This record gives sequence, C-alpha cells and structure tokens, in this order.
Amino acid sequence: MKEFFSRHGIWILLVAVIVTVTMAVLSTFGAGAAAPVQNAVGIVSAPFRAAISATANWIDGRIRFAGDYDALKEENAALKERIAKLEEENRQAKADSAENERLRQLLNLRPQQRSFSYETAMVVDHTRSNWTRTLTLNKGSSMGIEPKDCVINAEGYLVGVVSEVGANWSTVLTTVDTDFEIGATVFRSGEAAIAAGDFNLMPEGMLRLNFVSADSVLLNGDLITTSGLGGYYPAGLVVGSVEEVVTDDSGAMDYALLSPAADFDELTEVFVITDFTIVS
Repeated sequence: MKEFFSRHGIWILLVAVIVTVTMAVLSTFGAGAAAPVQNAVGIVSAPFRAAISATANWIDGRIRFAGDYDALKEENAALKERIAKLEEENRQAKADSAENERLRQLLNLRPQQRSFSYETAMVVDHTRSNWTRTLTLNKGSSMGIEPKDCVINAEGYLVGVVSEVGANWSTVLTTVDTDFEIGATVFRSGEAAIAAGDFNLMPEGMLRLNFVSADSVLLNGDLITTSGLGGYYPAGLVVGSVEEVVTDDSGAMDYALLSPAADFDELTEVFVITDFTIVS
C-alpha cells in the first residue's frame, strides 16, 4: 500500500484537487441553476425559438386578418345590395308619386268624371307614314285594355282610340289618323259634329270637323270635345280647336280644320280609359 501511494500519490492528489475545485464551481450556481451544457444549448437555441415564435405569431395574425377580411367583404357586399335595393325603392316611389300626381290632375280637370278608370302605359313606338299615324303601347288585354278605349295624355287631351290589342301591347289610332272618327261637340255652342282624320291633312298634323250644321257659326279657336253620344266613348275629352273654317262654292260652311290638342311627338306616357260612367 505504501508503495502504491508512493508511486501514485501525486496523481491521486491531483484528481482530488480537480474534483474539489469542480464541486466548488458547481456549488456557485445555486439551486435550480442550469447545467453548463444545458445553459450553452439554451443560449444557442434562444434566437431560433424567438424566430419560430415570431413566425407562428405572424401566421396566426394573417389567419385572423384573412378571416376578418372575408367577413368585411361579405358585410360590404350585403350593404351594397341593401343600398341598391333602397335606391331602387326610392326611384319607384318617386315614379309612383309622379304618376299619382298626374292622375290627380286628370281627375281635377274632369271632376264630373271621377268614375274614370285609368291604366297608365308607356309609348314604345311612334308610327308615322303617308297613310297612318299610330302609337304602340306597352300594355294590352292583360291589363284590361280593349279596342275602342280612349287614350289621353297627362293634361286630359284626347290622344286617340285603341284599335288593336295584344296580351301586353296595344295600338292607338291618333286623332289625325285617316281611320280615326269620333262624335264631337262644339264646346261653346254644344252643336254636334264628327271629328275625323283626313288623308290630305294628316301630313300637316290636322284633322277635320265634319257634318256641322249649315247655320252654325264656328270661330277660330273654338274648343272641340267628345260628345259621348252612343255611350261608346266618354264625353268632354278635348279633341282640339278650330284652326280654319272651310266654305263651299256657295259660301256655306263645308267643314273646319282642327288642330289636335295633344302633341303626339312628345308623348312618352299616356292613360287608357278602361272604364267610365256616362255623364248626361
């Protein structure tokens, strides 16, 4: 044993010193302190852990942003649809209000004809040639329109008479068309006559007042209205006014030229009288 310690004692002492120093160094870290190797690994991996955490947070933020963006897009689309619907309702309300106002004006013009039933229609075509002058409307039999219904404008002036009807369209002979004819009355005197289109006058936008009594006196500007005789047409609708009185060779009155009250070229909307009460 002595020989062993004499030979190896220095090495044993060196190992003991190293162990003692190591234990002293480790004791300085205190309880809960990381081991040197673990600490070194932690130092090296810390930036990577921070980068991974930041990346995860960024991805999570993007996912939440995408979800919020899609929700905002859907909400924005719904709001746009709602706004468009409200704008359409507002336009329709304005159109209905304007139509109601025109109807009120018509009723005020003819208070004795309050039983009139009107169907509003839009003029979709104007036909003008050497032998005809008609209008095409966007309403027909499905809306109660029938042949011989009178058609007036917003002022209550006679535009013409329905001549042909389809399910969703109708044709109107204007008062200057060669096939137009209606019982008429001289408003000032109450004399009966016939207002009719004329082939020669149609290019000038005029019509004739025929079968006027030989002893009647017509004045330029005399108002001519519908007579309502026979019950086919309502009475009191303004047809036009006397423009000129034409005499025959003997000097007696032959017929009168009438200027229509309605301006056909400007018509975009008309009112079809689908029903009325005859006023005696």
